[in-house]
Amino acid sequence: MTAVSARATAGRPVGELLREWRERRRLSQLDLSIQADVSTRHLSFVETGRSRPTSEMILRLTDQLEVPLRERNSLLLAGGYAPAYPQHGLDEPELARVRAALRQVLTGHQPYPAVVINRWWELVDANASIAVLTAGAAPWLLEPPVNVLRLSLHPDGMAARIANLAEWRAHLLGQLQRRAQATGDARLHELLEELRGYPGETAGSPSPSDVVLPLRYRHGEHELSFFSISAVVGTATDVTVEELAIEAFYPADEQTALALRALP
Repeated sequence: MTAVSARATAGRPVGELLREWRERRRLSQLDLSIQADVSTRHLSFVETGRSRPTSEMILRLTDQLEVPLRERNSLLLAGGYAPAYPQHGLDEPELARVRAALRQVLTGHQPYPAVVINRWWELVDANASIAVLTAGAAPWLLEPPVNVLRLSLHPDGMAARIANLAEWRAHLLGQLQRRAQATGDARLHELLEELRGYPGETAGSPSPSDVVLPLRYRHGEHELSFFSISAVVGTATDVTVEELAIEAFYPADEQTALALRALP
């Protein structure tokens, strides 16, 4: 459990935390009771502290509320129970197969850029082609842990070379805001406030001719155009694995594909 999660749950009853998650998901007690197959009366007693939920009840409710595994563990601790989901470091033997699979995806995506990021958009791994996007960024932005959103929008990072910065900035800030609201993670809210303070417009609408919002990026004499696809491990039962995502960039036009294939 991170310091963020510990601060968020310290000393707070589990019923209060469950109610907060229910309200975050914009569900009524009746809605959740139907989904979780519990009585509305019992759910009300749990939320007000009149009834102590079992660990099975906490897991049932958090499953219906799509609470991330990290926060499910926090709720179990708040209820007086042991965490149910392990959390291994990515360098530990238990995650060797996951590491190998992620590396295989990154390598196989060459010559196009791809990264593995964690819950806070921190860079976990990347293929060699990511240098196309990071070239010219200030060295301090590339010191671990690299936050890819900060790297993208900071004036000393990629921002000066993003041709459609207003659109791309609005897109990234929108993603971050939705993630922060969905998880209630104070660290994400802090990052959102930081990025909003960077210079640059956040307005702008995609071109009607675009099928997806592209990242238009100046690289040397070329203007490269990318769209991205994100993928997660859908069956993760480990906190670390659940929080990983692969962000793969694909050429949005043939000119970009040819330019990337020609790079050494």
